[in-house]
Amino acid sequence: MVDAPTEEPDLTILGGAVVTSKGTVHADVHVRGGRIVGIGTGPHPTGRTVAAHGLYVLPGMVDTHVHLMDPGATEREDFPTGTAAAAAHGVTTIVEHTHAHPVRDPGELFEKVHYLRGRSRVDFGLGAHVWPDRIATLADTWFAGVTFFKVFTCTTHGVPGLNADDLGATFRAVASFDGICLVHCEDEELTRHAEFSLRKEGRADPDVLVRWRSREAELTAVGTVCDLALETGVRATIAHVSSPEVAAVVDAARTRGARLGAEACPQYLVLREDEVRRHGALRKFTPPARIRTDEEEEEMWRLLAGGTLTHVSTDHAPSTRAQKLAGDIWDAPFGLPGLDTTLPLLLDAVASGRLDWPDVVRRYSEEPARRYGLFPRKGSLRTGADADLVLIDPEAEVVLRDEDVISKAGWTPFAGRRVRGKVARVFLRGKEVAVDGRAHDRFEGAFLPGPGAHDRGRWNDG
Repeated sequence: MVDAPTEEPDLTILGGAVVTSKGTVHADVHVRGGRIVGIGTGPHPTGRTVAAHGLYVLPGMVDTHVHLMDPGATEREDFPTGTAAAAAHGVTTIVEHTHAHPVRDPGELFEKVHYLRGRSRVDFGLGAHVWPDRIATLADTWFAGVTFFKVFTCTTHGVPGLNADDLGATFRAVASFDGICLVHCEDEELTRHAEFSLRKEGRADPDVLVRWRSREAELTAVGTVCDLALETGVRATIAHVSSPEVAAVVDAARTRGARLGAEACPQYLVLREDEVRRHGALRKFTPPARIRTDEEEEEMWRLLAGGTLTHVSTDHAPSTRAQKLAGDIWDAPFGLPGLDTTLPLLLDAVASGRLDWPDVVRRYSEEPARRYGLFPRKGSLRTGADADLVLIDPEAEVVLRDEDVISKAGWTPFAGRRVRGKVARVFLRGKEVAVDGRAHDRFEGAFLPGPGAHDRGRWNDG
């Protein structure tokens, strides 16, 4: 990992503990023109220097499951605010998709990229949604530059669920050009029947959530997706794996040859199933929290450290407290804010011994970048990579508080938790974008065309 600078740097991060997925070494990181040009020690550089003694230096986090509602329900979140939360907390690349204003074809992708000019503080890719009547357009959309295709197996957020025939057709189409799908797994028939029965009973108490969006519904859909992935050879990620049981189904399919990832989110590592009884709609997300015991919680962290859960994302889908509590459990929007808190929770997992430093890089930076075609430009500290750098104070202790949340949500389900480890400074392509938990007022973020883009150069001119 130690390399002398290939050219005179214009920025050097001095004396930090440089972390990659392979290990940690005390070294300087040399940057020129927004790219890393060397990692090592040597003569004192002549360009700008930033002292990082006593700090850890990580590559910028890569969050590949983010909803910023922009364009759309921007009263819940938008790109300027959501990417400020990202930058302030060490996330320098996101992949975003908006349910209320979906990308479904090349024209909608071009419109969204044009709209987002000057609105992002971090680099971003864009996901597309699969509509059952637009499967024939998937190849054109992939080659236009989307990062992945979001697939639902049950109707959610106004996005139609795909039945088994449409899901198989989608997987075969995406496999034909070696694209990738991110799949939300809950069975349409089971969730619809449960909702009908619960409403007929007149139920509107918070407990309906775990019966409506049941373990059985998730496991049934995951089983179907795994079988079809194995049959078609498609690359796919099972979104927001909620429990060890789901992880086991995915892992078994992988051993049979399925090309499957398993996405972890903090809400399934930390929050408990019964919290919905106390917090109501503030714990309404789907699939719901599944953890019931300390043993189950520890197992989820072990699965993440060991790689059965391949990577971490937030599934950042915020609403304000008032929006969450405006109606009953049926009316409240799904989703939680997460960009403000995910890296802090992972840093605390290092302090508690659940993860080590390379695990954080591997699971929240390198592996998502690899999975979605962003590596090695993103997700790595190596010569030639973008100089997306996060400096961490490992000894600082912070209490997560609603009033510190930058997202428009203005609250967090993790409020009151004391965490150890704090983001001190963040650089995007060598430019400082955040210090001490606050993003600078600059919009340096650029669109990252997906790996299938036929003509990536077309995006350089917007």
